[in-house]
Amino acid sequence: MSKSREKAVALKLPKSEVALDERQRKYLAVCEEKLGFVPNVLKAYAWHGEKFAAFSAMYNELMLGPSGLSKLEREMIAVVVSSFNHCYYCLVAHGAAVRQLSGDPALGEQMAMNYRAARLTEKQRAMLDFAWALTKSPAEIDEADRQTLRKAGWSDRDIFDIASVAAFFNMSNRLAAATDMRPNEEYHGQAR
Repeated sequence: MSKSREKAVALKLPKSEVALDERQRKYLAVCEEKLGFVPNVLKAYAWHGEKFAAFSAMYNELMLGPSGLSKLEREMIAVVVSSFNHCYYCLVAHGAAVRQLSGDPALGEQMAMNYRAARLTEKQRAMLDFAWALTKSPAEIDEADRQTLRKAGWSDRDIFDIASVAAFFNMSNRLAAATDMRPNEEYHGQAR
């Protein structure tokens, strides 16, 4: 048996209602290999293979797929949305990603506490203001908000991506709160 296969089999996962398939177990083994741990959010979904597939496919497309937004900008949106929602899991996990991707330990903290205190480009500030407003008062978003993003240099496709990432993390934050999902200890010390 290969080492990654052994790790996939050895992972301590919750009791399954719908078991993970071999590809999904390999995905978790790759996380273990690359990160040194399996993120608790993935373990939380591991009880149901279909839900795991849906969550991981959406996450991978939004956070890693082609976009006019950089990976750092997508992580910044995750942290700003999670800051409004006070999502402990995502603030710690995605704050670590902001620190790592930016090479700036203070930036992850600023994003979590008050993104307005960070030194951002005008374009990034417009993006984060929109994500904050979409999280706080989605019914109040109108054409003027979209026009502000266009004026800052974002395309309509980018606006869709900004909204998609913000919406995903609003959903994820609520699930984390409902299930008392806790961040992996490893996140706390990353990129400091």
